[in-house]
Amino acid sequence: MNDKPRLTYADSGVDRAAADDAKARISELVRSTYTSGVVGDFGAFGGCFRVGAGDSETILVASADGVGTKLKVAVMADVHDTVGYDIVAHCADDILASGAVPLFFLDYLALGEMEPGVVADVVSGVARACRDSGCALLGGETAEMPDIYAVGEYDLAGFIVGRAVHPEPLDGSGIEPGDTLLALASNGLHTNGYTLVRKILFDVAGMTIDQEVPEWGSTVAEELLRPHRSYVKSLQPLIEQRVIRGLAHITGGGIPDNLPRMLPAGLGARIDVASWEVPPVFQTLEDLGGVPRADMWSTFNMGVGMIAAVAPDAAEDALAALRGAGEQAWTIGAVVDGAGVVGLDE
Repeated sequence: MNDKPRLTYADSGVDRAAADDAKARISELVRSTYTSGVVGDFGAFGGCFRVGAGDSETILVASADGVGTKLKVAVMADVHDTVGYDIVAHCADDILASGAVPLFFLDYLALGEMEPGVVADVVSGVARACRDSGCALLGGETAEMPDIYAVGEYDLAGFIVGRAVHPEPLDGSGIEPGDTLLALASNGLHTNGYTLVRKILFDVAGMTIDQEVPEWGSTVAEELLRPHRSYVKSLQPLIEQRVIRGLAHITGGGIPDNLPRMLPAGLGARIDVASWEVPPVFQTLEDLGGVPRADMWSTFNMGVGMIAAVAPDAAEDALAALRGAGEQAWTIGAVVDGAGVVGLDE
C-alpha cells in the first residue's frame, strides 16, 4: 500500500483560485480610482504613475508586498535580519520588471509584543537591502498588537517607490516572436510557497529547524532563510541600454503565471527545462510531499528569479554582461506565437 502524501498548495491552506477571484472582483474598483497620471493597467508587477511635464516628466513605479509565512521560519530559527532583506528585494525586483530603479522604501512591522532586539534585527536587514538596491529607507511604522498577533510572532510588509529609467515603463510591448529568454538564478525559495514548505518539512517529514540536510549542504534554517535576491544592480545597465525588451519577476505562481505577464497578446513562451539544474531543495519538497510536478511549477520559482526577453542578436552580449555582474544566467527559452508557457511538462 502506498501511503506517500500527495500535497498541493491548496492542501496546505492556500487557495490560489480564491485569490484570483478576489483580484478579479477588485479590479474594477481599482480602475475606478484611476486619474490621468496612471500609466498601464491593473495587474502589472508595479503600478506606474506619470508626474511632471516637459523635460521634467517621469514615471514613478510603486509596489507593496509582504514576506508571508516565511516569517514563521524566522521565528522558529530566531533569525530575523534575512526577512528584512526579503521585503526590500522582493519589492525592488517588482518595480525593476517595469524598468524602474528604487528611490525610497517604507516598512511596516507589527508584533504581538514589542521586542526591541527583533525590531533591530529586522530593520538591519531592511537597511542592508536598501543599500544594496540603491534606495533610501525613509521610515515606516512599528505597531504592537497583542490582540492580533501571538507573543513572539510578527508580520512584515513594505512599500517601495522607484523611477522608470526611460520616459515610458518597460511593459513588454517591444517583444517579438523569436526573442531570446534569459534566466537569472534565484537564491532558492525566495519568499513564496512557505505554507506548503512548512507543512511538508515539519508536519509530514518531521524535520527540525536546525537539522542538517546533506543534499542541501545546509541546515533547514539556512536553506529556508536564504534571502530573496535583488537584481537591480545587474539588470539596470541593460535596461538603460534598452537591451531588455521585457522582464518577469518569478514569484508566487512561478513561471507559468509570471512569465506571461510581460508578453504582448498573441505571444507565449517555450521553456527548455533541460537548460538548468533545479536546486535540490525543490526536489526534496517534491519527493517528501508527493507534490505534483504541475503544482511545483505553479508554486515555486524552481531556481529562476527573473526572466528577461532580448533580441536574439543581443543575447550573447547580455549573458556576458550578467555573468560579469556576478549572476548565474543562461538561455532558458524563446518567445513564440500563441499564449501561455509550453515545455514545462517535458
